Amino acid sequence: MTAPVAEVEGLTKHFAVRRGLLRRPAAVVKAVDEVSLTIAAGETLCLVGESGCGKSTVARLILRLLEPTAGRIVLRGVDVTALGERAMRRHRRHAQMVFQDPYASLNPRLLAGTIVGEPLENFSDLSVADRRDRVAALLERVGLRAEAMHRYAFEFSGGQRQRLGIARALAPDPGLIVADEAVSALDVSVQAQVLNLLMDLQEERGLAYLFISHDLGVVEHIGHRIAVMYLGRIVELAPKEAIFATPLHPYTEALMAAAPAPDPRAKRERLVLEGDIPSPMAPPPGCRFHTRCPVAVARCREEVPALRELAPEHHVACHLRG
Repeated sequence: MTAPVAEVEGLTKHFAVRRGLLRRPAAVVKAVDEVSLTIAAGETLCLVGESGCGKSTVARLILRLLEPTAGRIVLRGVDVTALGERAMRRHRRHAQMVFQDPYASLNPRLLAGTIVGEPLENFSDLSVADRRDRVAALLERVGLRAEAMHRYAFEFSGGQRQRLGIARALAPDPGLIVADEAVSALDVSVQAQVLNLLMDLQEERGLAYLFISHDLGVVEHIGHRIAVMYLGRIVELAPKEAIFATPLHPYTEALMAAAPAPDPRAKRERLVLEGDIPSPMAPPPGCRFHTRCPVAVARCREEVPALRELAPEHHVACHLRG
């Protein structure tokens, strides 16, 4: 069995909240708490959950754009949490990111060829002519013409800019691509084109994707496995088919019930959650979802549920299951 492209064990990130003139720590935001994940080559792991649950923080930790408070991150067999700044810079070629906003993530003052060619300049020994040929090939592969390398980023539409961002991510030949809400800013028709492009590239290159989204329709289209996150913790992890057919955690059930139905005539039971998401500065004891869970019992308020495998490859953190 081949080693996973990315492996995360007990990943934790706490942010200090500083107040007063002396900026002394006054509280701690527990943004990510003991998250463990693996992503294999050719696999798309989708990370879903409400806004503020810690999805984007997990992405930035895996890429080491943020330093973890605790835990271990292994990329391509290398524990990157133990790497120094210089060694980490060399290893960054193996994990790249496609950002949510195709307008803010590209420098409008740079030509498209410069944007896509910069990773090649940083991570390869190609000559100027070879880099130019490589950039032209990447642009054509993502659906842009080779001549587009002579245009500025602001001259492209939103969908074209995201294709440009994908070409930039592909340039250093990574094993892992993190896509953080990569299609949420695009029109629906363009979303489908970009998603199909990502899936084709994955099949060609054996890429591993960590795909972060709040759109369950998009997740159902592109994902292989789904990790459901709530207030910094993974509460359910399973293959896509199992999550959509038989969600086991009450929070996952609520997410599925809240998703729009493709058929407006279809009727289904709505599971309405009451109350607001607790503050990550003061998460509730026990199961963090118990303050909103319609089936919580006394044990849920006292004991943190472990993420257990209740069916083949189907893990859930709930005292009421199993």
